[in-house]
Amino acid sequence: MASNVVTRFMEKHAALSGKPHRVRSSAEAADAIADILAAIGAQRVALANLSQELSAAIERTLSGKVLELRKEPFPASTLPHAIDDCQAGITGMAFGIAQTATLAEIAVNDAQRLVSALPRTHIGIVHAKDVVETLEDAAPLLRSIFQQNPSNCTVSFISGPSRTGDIELKLTLGVHGPGEQHAIIIEE
Repeated sequence: MASNVVTRFMEKHAALSGKPHRVRSSAEAADAIADILAAIGAQRVALANLSQELSAAIERTLSGKVLELRKEPFPASTLPHAIDDCQAGITGMAFGIAQTATLAEIAVNDAQRLVSALPRTHIGIVHAKDVVETLEDAAPLLRSIFQQNPSNCTVSFISGPSRTGDIELKLTLGVHGPGEQHAIIIEE
């Protein structure tokens, strides 16, 4: 069943102009990230909300490449500039929702949210086991997250690249956030 949920997530994400990627491990996720960063010509990349294992895999894969990696903690005195001039932001996601191809990002500080919102390209990473079918299925997850972080927690729902429309109903991507959004789903 998890495979079907992930397939639905990926199909819907692509329909929303997102770029889904399915990989088998953290190492494969890091390889996919390296390919994405090379394709966009990224020189500066911000990382947030990643597990130690995933962060280490990304750093190993990107070592020797002409990239500047910026990681948490970000000094408050340099925000938002420390993230704004990055071409890509890479963040770990708490869960995904297949029905709407939504990635749920949990942040306990502004810097974490800025990594997914300011760079032109956002890469969100979620484990396949954490992709649920509907928002209703995600309710227990949200309840648990808010119980663990009762005073300082923000949930951002990300469904593809940023969109905005004008009075003529002309849809434009990337005006108020990333114009390119990748979802990497790790099967392990």
